[in-house]
Amino acid sequence: MLLREGHQLVCHDQSFTDHAVRAQFMREHPGTVCVAAQEPEDIYREATGTHPTIDAFVSNDAHPNTRSAIEEIRLDDLRATFEAVLVFPIRLTQLLLPAMKQRRAGTFVFVTSARPRRPEPGFATPTSVRAASTAFAMALAKETAPHGIQVNVAAPNYLYSEMYYPRAQFIDDAEGRQHIARAVPAGRLGTPEEFGELVAFLVSGRSPFTTGQVIDFTGGWP
Repeated sequence: MLLREGHQLVCHDQSFTDHAVRAQFMREHPGTVCVAAQEPEDIYREATGTHPTIDAFVSNDAHPNTRSAIEEIRLDDLRATFEAVLVFPIRLTQLLLPAMKQRRAGTFVFVTSARPRRPEPGFATPTSVRAASTAFAMALAKETAPHGIQVNVAAPNYLYSEMYYPRAQFIDDAEGRQHIARAVPAGRLGTPEEFGELVAFLVSGRSPFTTGQVIDFTGGWP
């Protein structure tokens, strides 16, 4: 969706340490540049090496959800989730912010989660850390609005992805589809294309007065 809107994209993913994976992604998505770096400082350096001016940052971090009762939460899993979902985007934000403030322009979109609206037993770790990411984005919006910078959150739940709602279990399987239909007023999972439309609008700058908002992408849930 962002390519359709004419954006030049610099993409990061943990799998991009593999040259073959990067090359395949760029073939499948002409117009993207994939960075191999993994640490925020290295990502920033590599990204700005090809695109010195970064106008927008979409933080769309994925991390496995480990189901666990609160008293059984492993601290190493908690710390790993905290680092991946909160510390990582905060550090990239710190690196990108000075140039945006100087230009008095820029956009941040944080993809977090709508799960904190109705926490589910067994998922205290991802729910808590995603809530922290949303809170950080709201704090960032307040600090940066005077500098002409726009910050919003897209908060999905029941969005199709192989990590969280795999096709075999929730789309192809009749019982899984019924489970989704009972939980989601729209009666189905959201699609990545629909979510991309939301992100594309938030990145577009067409409504710069829209900042500090958490927009649920949930098909009417909860």
